[in-house]
Amino acid sequence: MISARLALALSMLAVAVPPLAGQGVLIAPTTVIVDARARTASLLLLNQGDDPAEVEISAFFAYTVTDSSGRLQLHTPDSLPPGLTSAADWIRAYPRRMTIAPGAQQTVRLLVSPPPDLPDGEYWARLAVLARGGRIPLDATADTTSVNVGLSLEIRTLLPVLYRKGTVQTGVALTDLRASRIADSVVMRGRLERQGNAAMIGTVRGELVDSAGKIRAAFEQPVSTYLVLDPRFSVPSDSIPSGRYTLRMEVSPERQDLPPDALLPFRAVRDSVAVHLP
Repeated sequence: MISARLALALSMLAVAVPPLAGQGVLIAPTTVIVDARARTASLLLLNQGDDPAEVEISAFFAYTVTDSSGRLQLHTPDSLPPGLTSAADWIRAYPRRMTIAPGAQQTVRLLVSPPPDLPDGEYWARLAVLARGGRIPLDATADTTSVNVGLSLEIRTLLPVLYRKGTVQTGVALTDLRASRIADSVVMRGRLERQGNAAMIGTVRGELVDSAGKIRAAFEQPVSTYLVLDPRFSVPSDSIPSGRYTLRMEVSPERQDLPPDALLPFRAVRDSVAVHLP
């Protein structure tokens, strides 16, 4: 038996993210929340492929940052920044290695064993789910009646793990809004700085409004801010002529891809700025 929450998460994932051709292992949930009172969580793996999948699970410390151009990337520091504690060494997966038959599912139990007297707060890790199995066929001009040619697949999926103990709270400061035209896109950016002692998980919405009050472009994107982000949000520029606009941005505590009980509440923040696009 699987929990109703896991079943719902898997059904949401199946709709939102179709399985990759040749390797159909779906994983739910996509973000793992572990409460210190239970110290356990579960993953559900479903093999929708036509071949057995060999799966191995491991944990490491990492969190998302942005590079100078605003693109998200996963940061794995050589040493922990001051004030951060990795939860990676506390996590054990049962089973850690498994083979999942085509059409079958496997529940993986996660047990978190933190050190005693751990201060209240949220502690982070990443789960790496390595799935081997399935093949992508290669087109060939030669006679392949008796020989099947293909590439074996090895896919590594990374899931954030958030271990929450005691009083945890979050929020975000939104500053430094700006927009620029780059090639055939308009790039809108804003600095997101996490508040509180837990990652901010929410949704960023933005819009570009002309002098007549018409919305010329808009975006909506989920975001998780662990420390500081300065992300970019791009929209096509073909319907945005040169001129002055107002850039509006909002960060709210909502996510379509996560159940409500995985989210920490915080006050939505909004900001706007006048921008000129050449």
